[in-house]
Formats: sequence, structure tokens, C-alpha cells
Amino acid sequence: MKYPLFTKDRSFYRTLVILAIPIALQNFISYGVNFMDNLMIGKLGETDIAGVYIGNQFQTVVQLMVNGITGSLTILGAQYWGKGDTRSIRRLTAVSVRCALVLGLFFTLIALALPRPILSFFSDDPLVLDSGVKYLTIVCWSYIFFCYSMTLVASMQAVEQVKIGLYITILALFTNVGLNYVLIFGKLGFPAMGVRGAALATLISRIIEAGVMTAYVTLADKKLGFRIKSFFLNGEGLFRDLVRCGAPIMGAWIVWAINNLAATAIMGRVGTEAVSAVSIANNLSQLLFMAVLGLAAALGIITSKTVGAGEYEKMKGYAITAQIIFLIVGIVVAAFFYLIKDTVIGFYNLTEVTREITDQFMIVLVVAQVGRCYQATCLQGLVRAGGDTSFMLKNDSIFVFGVVLPSALIALHLNAPAWVIYACLQSDQILKCFVAVVKINRFKWMKNLTRSAIAEEAVRD
Repeated sequence: MKYPLFTKDRSFYRTLVILAIPIALQNFISYGVNFMDNLMIGKLGETDIAGVYIGNQFQTVVQLMVNGITGSLTILGAQYWGKGDTRSIRRLTAVSVRCALVLGLFFTLIALALPRPILSFFSDDPLVLDSGVKYLTIVCWSYIFFCYSMTLVASMQAVEQVKIGLYITILALFTNVGLNYVLIFGKLGFPAMGVRGAALATLISRIIEAGVMTAYVTLADKKLGFRIKSFFLNGEGLFRDLVRCGAPIMGAWIVWAINNLAATAIMGRVGTEAVSAVSIANNLSQLLFMAVLGLAAALGIITSKTVGAGEYEKMKGYAITAQIIFLIVGIVVAAFFYLIKDTVIGFYNLTEVTREITDQFMIVLVVAQVGRCYQATCLQGLVRAGGDTSFMLKNDSIFVFGVVLPSALIALHLNAPAWVIYACLQSDQILKCFVAVVKINRFKWMKNLTRSAIAEEAVRD
């Protein structure tokens, strides 16, 4: 059967926009919390920029790990939502929250016990390490609240309740920016705390975020019907489903975390100027891509719900259209990135060498944005959300360990220019596009993961 490039089902576009706008804004603003830390710390100098950057690398690991839990919850929850089974979603949420709290506590204790050994993996500059340790030993307490809040946000996304995530993120941003101004620079009678102030501001904003999210989910939400007593619900076997679905998702994020950590370590060996340049370039790139991931998340909800309802032919038409949309989005994002790069660089107090390296890195990212916006978002919003949760783990493993890191290490060994090493680290964003085109258009990724569907399939077999 042939499918048009743009589906005629207007409900697809309407639902995609309704879901995507708040999620995209939420992602954009949420990442903006870390971006504002980076931007405001930038007024203190390159050492503190690099220190906060490497300190946030551990936060990135935490975020990637909790994505395994929230990704599994969203996929399974949306499939049950397609079936109208809110009882199973409540139990999935309870199990997911408990797992997220354990995960957040684990990483907090690790950061407190080994801050300098952890950060020394990213840089060997003692001044940068000192700054990073000051930041990490305070901000690590926010991990527990962050993991908890993101899990509740995922439960709401599964039932197409996406605006609350945006609202609490806006609250967190204003809180963080205001406290940054007061605590970093010592305003309104407070002492100037520098990087410690940035960390404390993030911690307070995460606590407020968690409190508001709890109040909304347990008192205001009507779709899921989750209440305080629901936190203690038994999973009734759903924990195994969460693990089965979430393990490959978490595995893929672990691979990507290893890639990010190794990339930071490689650039750290190039020099402090390169680390500062990576910090600025990556933060801008991630800030823009967070908004694109909102579209991917919205597409993922539509995909999981449609597959959960068993409407496979409709989903094929959606998949064709989604690919065209994300390719166009990639071109637009790349063009916008190019237009604003000089303005962003101008915000920072940089040496001429660091400024030149940053500009080179941003040119590399302009090219990478097109591929990233197509393949990463489509593989996440279609293939993974459609039930084939293990593909991205296999795909990422091959590219990270077979292409990206080996090529970057070779370039580093040959003393190649910093931008060449950085280009090697971004090369998979384009190469994965060829794999994505084949995988998506074979349509073998649509799998119903709900317990009733699995039982029905077992009976047929």
C-alpha cells in the first residue's frame, strides 16, 4: 500500500501541535536552567565556565539514566492509554517513582563520596577541578528531586496531560535565574557565592519543582486519578514490563552517556580553551535540540497510543509524514543556529583563541543539526515509541564504539586541530540518517507491549 508524503488525517497534525508546543517549551526551558547557570557563570571567567560544565556532566549521566525509567513509563503508559486502562498506568507510575528515587539517591551518594575522582575524568586542570567540586557537592542533592519530578511528568505525558510539565519548568527557570543573580554575584545582602551559588540556586528550584508537581498530580489531575495512596500500589507484574521495556532504553542512554563522558575527556586533553568552547557550543546546540525533542516526545505519545490501539495502517501513514516534518525542522534549526552563533559567543568573556575555537565548533554543529533532528527524533518518536525499544541501543553502540570514539582518539593522537576532533565526535549524527531511513520505512518496529496484547499473541502462537 502506498502512503502519501503528508497524511490527510488532520487529527495527526492537530494532536502533534497540541502536545508538542508545551513539551518543546518545557524541554527548552528545562535545559535553560543549566544554560543560565553556564551563561551567568560566564561572567566569572573561563575557569568557572569549565568547572560548572564538567560538574554538570554528572547531572547529564543522571538525566540519561532516569530517561530509561521515564521513557519506559511513557511508552507503556501511552499504550495502556490507547486501551483506556488507567489502572495499569497508576501502578506503572508508582513503580517508576520508587525506582527513580532509588536512582537519584544512588547518584547523590556517589557524587558526595567521590567528587574529585569523578571530575578528574573530564579535566586535569586543578583550578577547573576545584571549581567543579564546589559546584557538584551542592548540586548533587538536586538529583533526588529531579528524578522524582521527571517521573511524574512522564506519567502525565502518557495520558496526554502535557501542560503541567511546562508550567513547573517555567517556575523552576524563574526561580533559578533569580537565585542565580542573588547567590552568584551577592545581591540583596547575600554573600557572593560564585559557582556554589549557582549550585544552590539549582537545588532550591528542583525542590520547588518537585513540590508543585506532587500537588498537581495528587490533587488537581483528573485523567490519571493518581493520589497519595497510589504511591504505594503494588506493580502486579508491571515492574517486569517496565524493566523489559526500559532496560534497552536505559542501555542506549548509558551508551550515549559513555559517549558524552568520553568526548568531554577527549576535549579536556585538548586544553581548557577547548573545554570552554565545547561548553558554549554544546549548551546552545542542546538548548535548540531540546525544543525539537518536544516534537519527538509528542510524536512518541501519538505513536505509542496508536500502536496500543492496534491501528497499524494509520501509524504507517503517520511515520511517512513525520520523517518529512523532521527533515524540514532540521534544516530550519541549522539555519537558525548559524544566524545566532556570533551573538551567543559575544555574551561570554573569552580569549581570542577560545572565541575562534568556539566559532569553529559551532560551524560543525550547524551541519550536525540537520542529521540529528531527522534521525535521533524519528528513531525515538517512531521506532522506540512504537515498541522496538532495543534498536537504538544496538544502533548507538555500533556508532559510538565503532566510529565516533575511535575516530576522535585517532585525531587526538595525530594532534589534529580541535575542530577536526570535534567533527569526529559529531560524525554519527549524519551517518545514522542512512540507517534510520531503512529501519523506519520497513515498518517492523510496531509492537504492542501491553500485557493483554502479549497474552493474546501468546494464545495465537
